Amino acid sequence: MKPTHILARLAFALLPLQTAARALGGKPSDFILPEKRAPLQDIVTWDEHSLFVHGERIIFWGGEFHPFRLPVPSLWLDIFQKIKAMGYNGASFYSAWVLHEPKPGHFQAEGVFDWEPYFEAAKKAGVYLVARPGPYINAEVSGGGFPGWLQRISGNLRTPDEDFQQASKHYIESITPIIAKAQITNGGPVILFQPENEYSAGLNNVTFPDADYMNNLMKQFRDLGIVVPLINNVAWPSGINAPGTEAPVDIYGHDSYPLGMNCTDPTFWTDDALPTDWRKTHLEQSPSTPYMLVEYQGGAYQPWGGDGFEKCSEFINHEFERVFYKNNVAAGATIFNVYMTFGGTNWGNLGHAGGYTSYDYGAAITEERLVSREKYSEAKLIANFVHASPALASAVPGYNTTGIYTNTSLITVTPVLGEKTKFYVTRHTRYNTFDSTTYKLRLQTSVGNITIPQLGGSLSMNGRDTKIHVTDYDVGGFNLLYSTAEIFTWKQYGMRRVLVVHGGPNEVHELAVSKTSEATSVEGSGVKFSNRNGHTILNWQSAPSRRVVRIGKDLYIVILDRNSAYNYWTVSTLSGESYTHDATPSSDLIVSAGYLIRSASISESKIHLIGDINATTTIEIVGGAHENIVGLTFNGEDLHATHDRNGFLKGTVAFSAPEIRAPDVKSLSWKYIDALPELQSSYDDSAWTDADHTETNNTYWPLTTPTVLWGAEYGYNTGSLILRGHFVATGTEDVIHLNVSGGSAFAFSAWINQTFIGSWSGNSEAAIANETLSAPTLTRGDDYVLTVLMDHMGHNGNWFVGFNEQKTPRGIIGYDFPGHTISSSNSTRTNDGIRWKISGNLGGEDYHGGVRGPLNEGALYPERNGFHLPAAPTSSWDDSAGPTTALSKPGVAFYTTSFKLDLPTGWDIPLSFIFHGDAFNGKGKGWRAQLWVNGYQFGKFLNGVGPQRRFPVPEGIFDYSGDNQISVSIWALEAGGATPEGFELVVGTPVKTGYGEVAMAPMSSWEERQGAY
Repeated sequence: MKPTHILARLAFALLPLQTAARALGGKPSDFILPEKRAPLQDIVTWDEHSLFVHGERIIFWGGEFHPFRLPVPSLWLDIFQKIKAMGYNGASFYSAWVLHEPKPGHFQAEGVFDWEPYFEAAKKAGVYLVARPGPYINAEVSGGGFPGWLQRISGNLRTPDEDFQQASKHYIESITPIIAKAQITNGGPVILFQPENEYSAGLNNVTFPDADYMNNLMKQFRDLGIVVPLINNVAWPSGINAPGTEAPVDIYGHDSYPLGMNCTDPTFWTDDALPTDWRKTHLEQSPSTPYMLVEYQGGAYQPWGGDGFEKCSEFINHEFERVFYKNNVAAGATIFNVYMTFGGTNWGNLGHAGGYTSYDYGAAITEERLVSREKYSEAKLIANFVHASPALASAVPGYNTTGIYTNTSLITVTPVLGEKTKFYVTRHTRYNTFDSTTYKLRLQTSVGNITIPQLGGSLSMNGRDTKIHVTDYDVGGFNLLYSTAEIFTWKQYGMRRVLVVHGGPNEVHELAVSKTSEATSVEGSGVKFSNRNGHTILNWQSAPSRRVVRIGKDLYIVILDRNSAYNYWTVSTLSGESYTHDATPSSDLIVSAGYLIRSASISESKIHLIGDINATTTIEIVGGAHENIVGLTFNGEDLHATHDRNGFLKGTVAFSAPEIRAPDVKSLSWKYIDALPELQSSYDDSAWTDADHTETNNTYWPLTTPTVLWGAEYGYNTGSLILRGHFVATGTEDVIHLNVSGGSAFAFSAWINQTFIGSWSGNSEAAIANETLSAPTLTRGDDYVLTVLMDHMGHNGNWFVGFNEQKTPRGIIGYDFPGHTISSSNSTRTNDGIRWKISGNLGGEDYHGGVRGPLNEGALYPERNGFHLPAAPTSSWDDSAGPTTALSKPGVAFYTTSFKLDLPTGWDIPLSFIFHGDAFNGKGKGWRAQLWVNGYQFGKFLNGVGPQRRFPVPEGIFDYSGDNQISVSIWALEAGGATPEGFELVVGTPVKTGYGEVAMAPMSSWEERQGAY
């Protein structure tokens, strides 16, 4: 996704194909390769306009969804169904090397990291996939997907350097056959494949772009069985790896996050963010391929101390979709993917150093899998229109214009011209204005130019909006001469056609049908009619009440306002694995419902719908129930359904939310253990790893300490680290200077023996701390231990080729102990007699985390011993009031409890934990916490830093009908200890669902760990 490093904004305008070709000194035909081509297979092909699948032209309209951010495989189909219900026919996914090869040469893809259930779920939902395995993915995961052990190679990452090539070889050779097996050529859902990710910029004099590197990478994937087209996604339209370059992909594309990531003021759109000449740029860079936007902004990521994802959902909202997504239609995009459409959770220390546990992203589908944001509904309107308009797949965009198609320069119109159908993408010239502007259209039609509205009044553009007006639009053989109202969809059922149009509140709209048959208002009122020159014209003002007009006997026009259209769905009745373009017009229903329609089927003269509701809901089949249909079921229950005179079938589903009370966690029986026994005088760390390396292959970071004190050097790549320095006192020690690197918002605490000497409480901006701490009075000749506990917030990404930022260490990167050692500098290292030990998660890269993967645990004693897992042996632990118990001194307390849930089946019930604490200002204060649910780490709370205090946990991690173990660690950072203000479990709004049973994620209970210390 778009990295934080990219600050430049690029604005672009559109040119038609012929104009661009002439400007470049050629003919249009010079830029058009044969209509269908692909050297290795003939199922997925392409021309300069769009993809073909099985010989049929399609528009790929998709959304990003990473299964590793929802570690409940039985819920992956839920997300795919919600993506499909939006009208999307595709999804894109990353594969994270860091999860699959935690130790060099040891690849794993089982349990929550197994890909087959993901592919099967996509196939069952009828969703095409774009595979993006990296090796580098960025994606705000630790290391940008690179495993921590890459810090131990000397070569440049993402280059032809031999040690990097050897390091990535096993991952590539292991992940590729898994994806190759899921290609459409083998009956799977994968139709496109992306080697590398945002290969866009280089630093430090490396060759960039490096054709040898990219060609070798692509050859590796091809040799391992990838036959579908290869794509790329440069971060901006730079032309890197486009056809005609030294390392061309098959289909060139780029990313765009036009409004950036600052969600502080959700109403603020900069003046120069809307791209306006992308078409021209595309024709200069890759005229022979479809216009592809591989990642387009669907929200914004948030850093520690940021504004939070709710603000981002308001910032990148439904208005953003109307203006920016439709602008992409104006640019001719026919391969379009929204990052993110479902974000999910950075559970188990998955996230990179700059982000927190939630990865909600402000996306259309929330972290809790809800579809209640207006942006979900708006995206549904746009996607359904795109798929109902096959002429878009080969239409050619024209110039942005003012004063040509409208009577005002305040409105900009971009024509997108099909062979017959024409689309006019219309917006405010100042795209970010909140003003309302009236205008009239002058459109080209098959009967000449027409000024619209013809029956009086004016059209209006209200604030941040975009309309796509159409002319000569085919509705199953009926010619829609023009429509200013936007089209949601149309379907054909025998001789009947149903067209659904909508407009914003109180807007005047007009459409004309090339037929003079009688127009009859069959529902509602307020529509004006006229017959002119062989055309039937309808004119109305949008209102919440629905109007239905019949033209002749066969065309039904359903007229809605936009808010009402949000409740409409299209759903296929074909049996499984059907894609948007597979369906004949009569196999899709048009349904007015409420919250969500997942799937449909027809049998025994009944329509059977599966879906979700969050209120008493009237279900109405507007298209598809008029012939031989006598009944309607919803989630398997018969509804009392009746046909009206138009053939619409209607029934009501009652809703009564169950009363659900979450357990009061304060009243539970908690157990407590000290999580830092290392501070006890009797503690024995002889089993710990000796931090004794005097040299390192990490050439990115200079070694300034006598031995390497970095986690990755010894295989500790996640969670937290503890370092222990044994020394004999000189008696003249008074202070120690510690330079510690942990990643954004990390903290550390230090003790000499049992004496606390200070903490760095962290802030959202600092990834490295340089602290001077006072030492207690030490006795000459006595043995002492300096213990440093620190957060490991994840490794940095490695977006710039040649920068090697992923190799930034986590650990002590420098120290000075005046009175004990001779001061060291960056060029001089002194052997000071300190003998260091280091620990992270038990076993490091030979981790003991089992089914929960390599990143789920850190260095704390309870983690090393698996006490966060179900059935941990806690009977001998102290009783406690739980995580809100005051800690009287600095250190870490570990609390655990269990309780039973018995929630009603057939309901999707969001559950979240909330930590209460100080106001967030980006600065750490007092304490921080970690949360585990049934052994899965699902929360990292930083008091004072923020912005997250609510931590959703999905069903499947929670057992909704069984026992659950909850564990919390509280780290007190200050001399006086800490008293957390509160901790609770809360219930969100239940949704009655037809999804079915949610199976538990892979679980393992506590077992005594060999070698645990």
